Amino acid sequence: MSVENIAVLTSGTDAPGMNAAIRAVVRTAINNNVRIWGVYDGYRGLVDDNMEELTSISVADIIQRGGTFLGTSFCKRFRTKEGRQLAYENLKKHNIDALIVIGGDGSLRGAEEFERETGFSVIGIPATIENDIWGTDYAIGTDTAVNTILQAINEIRDTAKAHRRTFIIEVMGNKCGWLATYSAVAGGGNMVIVPEEEYDKEKIINKVQKLHDGGKSYLVILASEGTGNMQELVKELEARTGISTRLTVLGLVQRGGSPTANDRVFASVLGEQATLAAISGLHNIVFGMQRGNIVCIDLRDAITNKKEYPEDLRHLAEVISL
Repeated sequence: MSVENIAVLTSGTDAPGMNAAIRAVVRTAINNNVRIWGVYDGYRGLVDDNMEELTSISVADIIQRGGTFLGTSFCKRFRTKEGRQLAYENLKKHNIDALIVIGGDGSLRGAEEFERETGFSVIGIPATIENDIWGTDYAIGTDTAVNTILQAINEIRDTAKAHRRTFIIEVMGNKCGWLATYSAVAGGGNMVIVPEEEYDKEKIINKVQKLHDGGKSYLVILASEGTGNMQELVKELEARTGISTRLTVLGLVQRGGSPTANDRVFASVLGEQATLAAISGLHNIVFGMQRGNIVCIDLRDAITNKKEYPEDLRHLAEVISL
């Protein structure tokens, strides 16, 4: 069956570079004489039939913008069988042959369930700053998020040094410590607290005291949000060691901002590859990167396997933090 119409949507939490991916999808489809439809507000747009055909002009002046011009959402109705059936009917109503989903773990899980249940052709593009998708070294948005965190580290370090304080910087990563670890290596962090390791308050406090006694007048600690209560840790650190300690929670600022060159190029390459695959009739796959090469991953494998924690980076962070 020849593919004549493709739809694209962004789902879940936004990530810098999503617009670049959409742009590549749209213009690759048009270049191959395939009609391309944009679905607004993620899976909710599928259920509500909120979609329209896009042109090359539709995606002009967006590659440098954060967020996603198509919008995104968390749709409870799509999580029901009835909602997914309605989404399927809406896609068929517009004669759409394949769907490209740009998003994180939850979005890809929804895509896999949708294809398995309805038989509709789906291709995924990983976009999440937490970088927790199995099978790819990076996801769209991770590079921009790390650079946002580095800017914060640089500024907080000035205050930490001036006041001889210990700062705990909490970054995103509820189940994955990649952001904290990568940022610690790149930003000169003295310690990393991640969900992949057992939260040991005593070990943390003892190390802070040891580093302080060894001559460190200030410390910068990176912690993933999925670990222990950092505010309680701050209070106990101060009470037991007498070391002035503060917590900075970066929050949603990590998801915003203009995407870096790396994220723009990466997103553009994945957008092109996903579109060409859809035109060729491929489906039930995700595109990613392994060791600098673009790879094709089975969609079910991507959502059922757990991404390995970068122990080599964790070890490096430990070695160069002394």
